[in-house]
Amino acid sequence: MASLGSTVSRLAALRRGAEARPQAASARLTKLDGFGSNPGALGAYCYVPEDLPAGAPLVVVLHGCTQSAAGYDRGSGWSQIADRHGFALLFPEQERANNPNLCFNWFSPADARRGKGEALSIRQMVEAMQTKHGLDPARTFVTGLSAGGAMALVMLATYPDMFAGGAIIAGLPFATANSVPEALERMRGQGAPSKARAAALVANASAHRGPWPTLSVWHGTSDATVDPINADGIVDQWLALHGMAGEGEVTSVDGHRREAWRDASGREVIEKFEIRDMGHGTPLAPSGADACGVAGPYMLDANICSTQHIARYWGIARALPQHEERSEKLPAEGRKSSVKDAPAAAFARGNVGSVIEDALRAAGLMR
Repeated sequence: MASLGSTVSRLAALRRGAEARPQAASARLTKLDGFGSNPGALGAYCYVPEDLPAGAPLVVVLHGCTQSAAGYDRGSGWSQIADRHGFALLFPEQERANNPNLCFNWFSPADARRGKGEALSIRQMVEAMQTKHGLDPARTFVTGLSAGGAMALVMLATYPDMFAGGAIIAGLPFATANSVPEALERMRGQGAPSKARAAALVANASAHRGPWPTLSVWHGTSDATVDPINADGIVDQWLALHGMAGEGEVTSVDGHRREAWRDASGREVIEKFEIRDMGHGTPLAPSGADACGVAGPYMLDANICSTQHIARYWGIARALPQHEERSEKLPAEGRKSSVKDAPAAAFARGNVGSVIEDALRAAGLMR
């Protein structure tokens, strides 16, 4: 079992990263107002390419802790890809009054259940965007990083009828943490419910009984903030919903391990990327034939553009003429995901209680 000291060290590192993070601005996003009662008190921004035709897709993008909507767009490159392929973007934004570290409250039942708090606010934003811009309700997707990834999974679980697909980057399974202590345990990769119980949490989150959204799961193998075993937990949670089990087809894409599962009709419904040697963040390729994004804190150069790949996986982006993702079949292997404990140096810097409190705030787990 990972020690409390190692967890505090990881969270303290997150805080240091937050303090060093530049507040990126973007003139590309427009504020979205008047979208509903907004019970979660969230902000909202959007991006709609010029001359976007009616019936275009919509992608909902949820930033991570310490980030902003504009900063995440700049780092991930979503608005440039939207220009290229013709779809609209919605960027919900956390307010500091809700969470001092700008984390979506993925672990709070008051915000992470159908018809409540932040989840309902995001639903209202989606409906407002669809109505205002004539977007296709059957081609609405959601993605996010870290706390934003966990919140994206909240949306897929609580409103599966609204989304055709989702992509979770360094996130956590739905509803397996409902308090601060449980959230800390799950971030360390501990205390998760059984596969059957985890699947039931999604099945009981709404009256929906299928078909379920497709799912793309991404995680760095060296993530010391959210243990990579959470990616397996997400996959297991959703395999059961699709009535599937076991290992998928394993390939290597741009040097990273990809595992994919197909339903009875042969359609891919779940994929999982293990980004080799990458820490906590969104995998990008800031240069090269398939370039996207700008590297920075939690926006990591991994020689693969997750933004481009996710859009292609959903069927809303075409492959660039000069680029083909290099895919090579690999022998199936058992899942492996673990990280070494970071040194508990935080305890050496002063009062233990103060360090723990600061670290919890940095992770968005204390207000």
